[in-house]
Amino acid sequence: RLAARSLGLGYGQTLRRVVLPQALRKMTPPLMNDFVSMQKDVGLISILGAIDAIAAARSANALSYNFTPYVVAGILFVLLAIPTIRTADWYTARLREREQSGAIL
Repeated sequence: RLAARSLGLGYGQTLRRVVLPQALRKMTPPLMNDFVSMQKDVGLISILGAIDAIAAARSANALSYNFTPYVVAGILFVLLAIPTIRTADWYTARLREREQSGAIL
């Protein structure tokens, strides 16, 4: 912030052009990892949530003694988790390349 102030940037310009871009670059990968972990741990949407799918598989298994619902719930979990993990990895690699090349943004 001191360097931005010495260049004549005001408080708002310093936040917008210096502080916030750095904060977004540093905080986005951990937040995406937290999102992936939250998706794994909590079924937020009852139709698509992996935890709710496992609960539904448990109740279906109790009625019919068929373990196929567990397989379907596992496939649902993998189909939900892999794209978000790949997106987080891609974004982290992109930020790493930018930092190593010396890019501003």
